[in-house]
Amino acid sequence: MIRKIITSIMLIGTALSMTAQIERPKLVVGITVDQMRWDYLYYYYNQFGEGGLKRLVDEGFSCENTMINYVPTVTAIGHTSIYTGSVPALTGIAGNDFMINGKSTYCTQDDEVQSVGSNNKDGQMSPHYLLASGIGTVMKIATDYKAKVIGIALKDRAAILPAGHGADAAYWWDTAAGHYVSSTYYMKELPQWVQKFNKENQQTPGKNVKGSVEGVTMTFKMAEAAVENEQLGQDDTPDLLAVSVSSTDYIGHAYGTRGQENHDVYMQLDKDLTHFFNYLDQKVGKGNYLIWLSADHGGMHNYNLMNQHNIAAGAYAAWTECDQFNEKFKAEHGFKAVTMVNADRIYLNHQAIDSAHIDLQSVKKEVAEFLKQNNNRVYRVVDYENIMNTTLPEPIRERIINGYNPDRSGDLYVITIPGTVDATPDPKYIGTGHSVWNPYDSHIPLVFMGWHIKKGQTSTPTRIVDIAPTICELLHIQMPSACVGDAINEVIHQ
Repeated sequence: MIRKIITSIMLIGTALSMTAQIERPKLVVGITVDQMRWDYLYYYYNQFGEGGLKRLVDEGFSCENTMINYVPTVTAIGHTSIYTGSVPALTGIAGNDFMINGKSTYCTQDDEVQSVGSNNKDGQMSPHYLLASGIGTVMKIATDYKAKVIGIALKDRAAILPAGHGADAAYWWDTAAGHYVSSTYYMKELPQWVQKFNKENQQTPGKNVKGSVEGVTMTFKMAEAAVENEQLGQDDTPDLLAVSVSSTDYIGHAYGTRGQENHDVYMQLDKDLTHFFNYLDQKVGKGNYLIWLSADHGGMHNYNLMNQHNIAAGAYAAWTECDQFNEKFKAEHGFKAVTMVNADRIYLNHQAIDSAHIDLQSVKKEVAEFLKQNNNRVYRVVDYENIMNTTLPEPIRERIINGYNPDRSGDLYVITIPGTVDATPDPKYIGTGHSVWNPYDSHIPLVFMGWHIKKGQTSTPTRIVDIAPTICELLHIQMPSACVGDAINEVIHQ
């Protein structure tokens, strides 16, 4: 009798444990559209088909007031912050380019690895400068390393930084080779399916696929091939596919936020998303995958176009102004004080300044005063180390602090007046740029769709760093190691 009771209790316990299993989607897909302004969702809405971006808006949950909470607003940082839920101060990815110990450094360059798929330096890349874990890493840990994590983009940094450490693979486009490559950080040779894909989609070496509409299609073809051949989303362990669309950024830089070129690339994105969503519906199953779409940054409307309509706008190139300062400083001291200018961050030559027994603070002050007096588009020049004693609107000060990594961000940060693009003034300029705190660069789309997501939207303020903790809470896994974001309640508790 006792044995029967014990057996019954064990059966009940087993049944309860089975019904209490944590539900998770089979596949998580992150889509980052490089330089996609939030308002593109609505500016082009009436021209979208039914199955792509319009489906996202109509079926998904949109966070309409999502802002980037750091500066500079550039590609490497944006992709990193989406997946880590963190900011440059903690992730170490302080820009596309930055300086470490006085040496100019590209965010994913790694001379210790070799290219896989070509013999070019374009493949010598890895996430080794990234100091924080991302969604893929914590998915790996939570599933005892059974989850597959793959990053795909035309830009190396847009594939590598989202995939993060411990990824199974990251693939990016080698223009000189005319196909996708990876590095020995991930593998010794390209999988057979990637070799086959490259052979079938080989482009003329040197062709600018990244700056073409065709680049969007190539990205999603590769994403579908990864799902198919790696069997992503085909078992009970959730996988992660990080996809970034790079062509939108190249075209925006060249042609601006308006015009035929920008229109065409977003129409192509819409068509390719339609095909991709339909493919996932069939391969993984509608409702079995969780997807979000966002952007790494936005972009400002072309200032020459705005000037034609009596709208105040302009351009400012900090590097040009610093070249002028360097000429003046060298004439007085025999060396250049500024070694690098990138995304309005100014790096000083600490070694030379120290060797010359010149006070660093006095040089900072001299540079700041020169830049402020030399150009009326400069609002303030901030000393990173003295930011807390600088009178600034709090949201701007917070973003500067969040973007400052003391080992990689330089010494000074230039704040320009509203309506200023980071570019050399040119009356023939038709493109755009980005990097500043203003809404045109920092207001990004964020739409969730699929597994356990109901239609809706919120205007509650959200931030780019809230994406990762939201995904992690939906999956019931721990957030990444440097995460400073918060799960979005409206998405979690629907």
